[in-house]
Amino acid sequence: MNRSEKEAIISEVNEKASRASALYFADFTGLSVAEETELRREFRKSGVEYRVVKNTLARKALENVEGCDQVLNQLVGPTGIAFGYDDAIVPAKIIKKFSERTGKLNLKLAVIEKKMFQGSKLDELAKLPSRKELIAGILGTLQSPMAGIVGAVNAVLRDLVSVIDEVAKKKQSA
Repeated sequence: MNRSEKEAIISEVNEKASRASALYFADFTGLSVAEETELRREFRKSGVEYRVVKNTLARKALENVEGCDQVLNQLVGPTGIAFGYDDAIVPAKIIKKFSERTGKLNLKLAVIEKKMFQGSKLDELAKLPSRKELIAGILGTLQSPMAGIVGAVNAVLRDLVSVIDEVAKKKQSA
C-alpha cells in the first residue's frame, strides 16, 4: 500500500469518525469470509458502516477526533470499526447478537457521544433502548392522556344518549 492510499484511508476513517455518534472497535479474529459478509450485511441493514483498518492508520485517523484520545493506545490486534450515525446503540445490539451466535466477535471498546466504554460493558450497552424505542415510548406517554380524554368524552356522550333514550321510553309508556 503506497502513501496516497494510506492517506486516503486515514482521511476516510477520520471523516466517518467525526460524523459518527458512536464508534465500536471489535476483534474479528476467527471470522470466516461468510460470517464477515453476514456481519457487514447486518450492519448495512441498520445504517451502520463497518470498516477493517490497520491499527496504525486508525490511530492516525483518530488522533484528532474528540473523545478518541483514550482509544489510541488500546488499538492492538485485528480491529474492525463500526460507525453508528443515527442510533448509537444499534451497533452494540448487532455485535452482541452476532457474538452470541458465533462466539467469535469480541468488542474491544466503544466511544459513544465522546465517552469511552470498555468491551465488558457490551451487555449493558445492548440493553439500552434504541432511538426508535425511545421515541415510541415518548409518543406513547404523550398519547395516553389524550386517549383517556377521548374515552371520557365518549363515555359522557354515551351516558347522555342512554339517559335521553330512557326518558323517551318513559314518556312513550306514560
